[in-house]
Amino acid sequence: MANRERRFFSRILFDAACEIHLGDRIWPSQVQDISLHGALLTAPEDFTGQPGEGYTITIWLSDNTTQITMGATLRHRKDGFLGFECRSMDLESATHLRRLVELNLGDEAELHRELARLSDT
Repeated sequence: MANRERRFFSRILFDAACEIHLGDRIWPSQVQDISLHGALLTAPEDFTGQPGEGYTITIWLSDNTTQITMGATLRHRKDGFLGFECRSMDLESATHLRRLVELNLGDEAELHRELARLSDT
């Protein structure tokens, strides 16, 4: 699945603080890259999650008040990184993410192709 995702969704290098939530547990982390389909985060040292488990990811944008919040499934752990697949997102978060991807792609047609692919996943 990870290879398929890389072909269909542009990864945007994005350096931002984030948090990984599971119940009452919160792990601070850092975003490495993000797409319309998920995010790659730095693995916190004490993170014990396993692939297939569901989490909530909160990504803080540059103003430190705006956030993208997504329900995500951990897809892989490798070399100190965690790959999450986005499963759900509120409308405000989706709008912020779309705008972030749009600004970094610089190609509105590509953005529309990627949005169309979301319905195929």
